[in-house]
Amino acid sequence: MSDPRAHPDLAGEYVLGLLPPAEHEAFELRLATDRPLALAVAAWRDRLHELDAAAAPIPPSPDLWAKIEGAVAAPQGAATAPAASVYPRAEAQGRPSFFRGLWESLTLWRGVGFAGAAASVALGLVLVAAPKPRAPIAIAVLLTSDGVPGAVVDIYADGESLVAPLQDVSVPDGRTLQVWTLPDVQRGPVSIGLMPRAARTRLASMELPAPKPRQLYEITLEPAGGSPTARPTGPILYKGYAEPPR
Repeated sequence: MSDPRAHPDLAGEYVLGLLPPAEHEAFELRLATDRPLALAVAAWRDRLHELDAAAAPIPPSPDLWAKIEGAVAAPQGAATAPAASVYPRAEAQGRPSFFRGLWESLTLWRGVGFAGAAASVALGLVLVAAPKPRAPIAIAVLLTSDGVPGAVVDIYADGESLVAPLQDVSVPDGRTLQVWTLPDVQRGPVSIGLMPRAARTRLASMELPAPKPRQLYEITLEPAGGSPTARPTGPILYKGYAEPPR
């Protein structure tokens, strides 16, 4: 069994995919039975993970696939070189190991840790600063006379309503869609606003009180500019009752 502390550079070369094919195969054979060496590989993968995640993707060269095909099609040599030793080559020749220096570089790993921490803080600030979506205080599903859903109305606490049609409606020239509600029977129906066409529309009606359970909402087809009587005059396309969301 090998001592991973004595050969961190080799584990680093393996993780980065820099070993020649013969040495790569010999290394994996040893890795299957050498637990300390496997731990060294795991440590390298853990350390290089943040660098890998921070690196910008580099698109391959357009002729890369042609080069790979050419290499695969090239004739193999008559003799196969014996598997190289899985022990360090650079240190055996008296040269300092790049991977040992990388492994022991305190400045590098401090920088990686600082970058990761800074990214986490920045993400946290973005999430805190991002506005939270509003929740409606009541929702009304408006149905056709046949009981088919035709539109949904979300009512918010500030008096705004979001009308989302669920069906295509052909609005003739000189006509418009008008949205109504019935906050009080004695007061009668009140217009929320106009929709020139069947599309998601935000309507503001600040003078209305907060909706009550089972409050009626409906959409009618009215003359351009809205009902001349301030009451529904055209055919009722959709109607339904508001309920607070559960």
